[in-house]
Amino acid sequence: MNWIPLTDEKQLAEIVETSQEKPVVIFKHSTRCSISSTALNRFERAWDSENTPAYYLDLIAYRPISGQIAEQFAVEHQSPQVLVIDKGVCPYSATHWDISVDEIKPYLNA
Repeated sequence: MNWIPLTDEKQLAEIVETSQEKPVVIFKHSTRCSISSTALNRFERAWDSENTPAYYLDLIAYRPISGQIAEQFAVEHQSPQVLVIDKGVCPYSATHWDISVDEIKPYLNA
């Protein structure tokens, strides 16, 4: 999996810009949570959309960015959480055991 580390709030503008051309995935992960680790592992094993930019946010190290994501894309903060950003908005998000590559795919090919 070719994660792009999400480490600066300024990258959110890049995500919105890129999403004008193609959908972008953000995975919010807590390095202190076993559920989050399991969800991340399952996601990485199933991921096969190499043409889709995928950002990884370490919530422990970059918690303020998670708050900015919640505000900017009108989603409640959760961990773990996956979001699809398309045309600058979030048409799909899932948390915990609902995180599924199969559920995301229709939003990547729209």
